[in-house]
Amino acid sequence: MIRVLVVDDDFRVADLHARYVSRVPGFEVAGVACTAAEAVELAARLRPHLALLDQYLPDDSGTSIAPRLGCDVIMLTAAAERAVVREALRRGVVNYLVKPFSEADLAERLRAYARFHGQLGGDHALA
Repeated sequence: MIRVLVVDDDFRVADLHARYVSRVPGFEVAGVACTAAEAVELAARLRPHLALLDQYLPDDSGTSIAPRLGCDVIMLTAAAERAVVREALRRGVVNYLVKPFSEADLAERLRAYARFHGQLGGDHALA
């Protein structure tokens, strides 16, 4: 099971994303955070495999905290500026999805992440 931390400043959006995640086989929501500080604290405590991270948080930016989460990150954000996307990729974000998006869009990204996670997990060499 891939454990996911959902991070969005709007609790309604965070709840919606958590519901989307819970409907994708092989994924479970480990926690939900609405601030950068809460996200960093929950990530350290819950040790998720993946964070779904918004750029616009009340106390810091998603790109600033992404490396501190200690897990893979997919950005789910309205930030469509090229500089933000480049910064996210430089900081190790594995995928980027611009809001608004559909449940099917997120499910597709999660399934792609599951394939990525499966291939890079364990100690075996890549084929």
